[in-house]
Amino acid sequence: MFATVSDQLLTWYDAHARALPWRVGPGEAQPDDPAWPYRVWLSEVMLQQTTVAAVKPYFKAFTQRWPTVFDLAAASEDDVMAAWAGLGYYSRARNLVKCAKVVAELGAFPATEDELRKLPGLGAYTAAAIAAIAFGEHAIVVDANVERVVARLFALDEPLPAARKAIRERTNSITPENRAGDFAQAMMDLGSQICTTRAPRCLLCPLSGDCAGRKTGEPETLPVKPPKKAKPERRGTAYWIEREGKVWLVTRAGTGMLGGMRALPDDGWSAQADGSGKPPMAGETTDLGAVRHSFTHAHLTLQVVRIEGQGTPAGEGVWWPLDELDGAGLPTLYAKAARLALA
Repeated sequence: MFATVSDQLLTWYDAHARALPWRVGPGEAQPDDPAWPYRVWLSEVMLQQTTVAAVKPYFKAFTQRWPTVFDLAAASEDDVMAAWAGLGYYSRARNLVKCAKVVAELGAFPATEDELRKLPGLGAYTAAAIAAIAFGEHAIVVDANVERVVARLFALDEPLPAARKAIRERTNSITPENRAGDFAQAMMDLGSQICTTRAPRCLLCPLSGDCAGRKTGEPETLPVKPPKKAKPERRGTAYWIEREGKVWLVTRAGTGMLGGMRALPDDGWSAQADGSGKPPMAGETTDLGAVRHSFTHAHLTLQVVRIEGQGTPAGEGVWWPLDELDGAGLPTLYAKAARLALA
């Protein structure tokens, strides 16, 4: 099996590869364009815990506005964070700016996995993916899709996360010396299109004849995952303060939930605790209702309260024109709250 899996998969990939804006075609030589590693890096960062469908418009907007890593390095963090709004996991956007600045100072992206790991925000998976896809290095690329394919292919029934060492070893055993980037993308495509979490399409799989998981009759049970812990329920309050066609917006602290993003002022809620802070100003209050949002570590119910009063709210902020609110780059939670207030 070890000698044939990569050949079978690459043959399938040559015929069925997804056309994505950050890819070159199967088997094509890596382009000489220095923007190529930038596009691979940007797409991989955006795709972390995010769907391809959600990433496509953001990738297009970013590459149009900042065509090279040097353009992105020269951008303000506020502009990048605003452009990222709605994509979630905002620490990725902050690391994006930090990484772009380092690469600009270096003059180019490093071409090896080890050197890529030294860049801000690049973990083991992202560094390996860039090394393989952008530079053709023999790197072991394991994301959730690859994890699932390999666990089924070898019928690895040790529960996650303990199984990850064996999954990586097996992935290494089938990764070819040549076309490592195509192989990595083929594994991702196979996992997302054929070897899906539920109801895998085994009859269409190019590896079905070698798949030990299929032979068990229950491939969908692999990989074995620990039971999910229930997310805690949190409550908070956001304040809508409107005056002369403008609304008061603040910038959240650079670390923590939605760090560095523009937002409505709130009562200090977090994933660890309910909000308990005071309103940013005195005045007559009106309860406008609540919005709900799910984060990685908690569910949040956010009450939206209008405050009508005189003077400037406490803390630093800005009066933002309501007719330009779409350009404020509010994260999804606060965009929901704003829509509720404006309704």
